[in-house]
Amino acid sequence: MSQHAVERTLGKLLTDESFRERFFTTPRETVWAAGLRLSDIELAALSGLSRSALRSFSARLDARICRLSLAIEFSPEERHP
Repeated sequence: MSQHAVERTLGKLLTDESFRERFFTTPRETVWAAGLRLSDIELAALSGLSRSALRSFSARLDARICRLSLAIEFSPEERHP
């Protein structure tokens, strides 16, 4: 419930593709799991952001400041050798 949590959430939305996708599917659970404590008002405001605008802005950031996202899916057998 602080400006710091809002700023951290915005930063993660811009630099972490996996977080961004999870956020727009299950926002409350995603921020909670990340340790970000947002008020209902803050969560509603951030949930109202344009997903495509965030994705577009993120694509323009230097890759060195973005979290690597691997879009590789593994079968359950491959995950646990």
